[in-house]
Amino acid sequence: MASTTFVPYIYSRDELRRLFTAISSYSRRGTRIEPQTLRAILLLLYGAGLRASEALNLAIADVDLPNAVLTVRDTKFFKTRFVPFGQQLRSVLTKYAKWQALSHRPTGDNRRFFLGNRGNPVQLDTLEDSFKRLREYARVLRPESARYQPRLHDLRHSFAVHRLTEWYRQGADVQRLLHHLSVYLGHSCLAATQVYLTMTPELLQQAGIRFERYACGDENDA
Repeated sequence: MASTTFVPYIYSRDELRRLFTAISSYSRRGTRIEPQTLRAILLLLYGAGLRASEALNLAIADVDLPNAVLTVRDTKFFKTRFVPFGQQLRSVLTKYAKWQALSHRPTGDNRRFFLGNRGNPVQLDTLEDSFKRLREYARVLRPESARYQPRLHDLRHSFAVHRLTEWYRQGADVQRLLHHLSVYLGHSCLAATQVYLTMTPELLQQAGIRFERYACGDENDA
């Protein structure tokens, strides 16, 4: 029997909007993660390309909001890295931190940044279950015949592919920036990053446009 090759799911921007829009109504169905927390976590996973475990392990002291930098400690490869993030995500995390401070009694800088509805750290299995139910509620699905459905971890894949697509669209030096993306994601080698770069029709189109310009001698920054 031929094995089925696993292909990460790349969320479209429309699907991402549907997911985030559905959080408020879905969360009334008794989830253990409050909507403010679920929204902030998912935006961080997509906006900064973190692994879910990295986001959940962030302490308050690891989230430098004034400078818009995360300190991600003891990652998959037992390293610590600094992850800068944009102003939109900074606004999201700042609002969440203010809401969290009013909703749960603070216990010092070592307290986790993301907490569940009882003030306890959010567990990975709880987050994955909440996301699965949110995704089904928002009708973000592969065909019923598909062996694998979209996963929480695919937000990280989507971050990488959307970033690469945007670089192609901007005419940036993608080969040079791919190294920076690898460091940003916390990979030990460039080959590990290439796994995330699942080809989508949009990405293929942008790469094709770049190749056509290069072939016609109209590429200034190849």
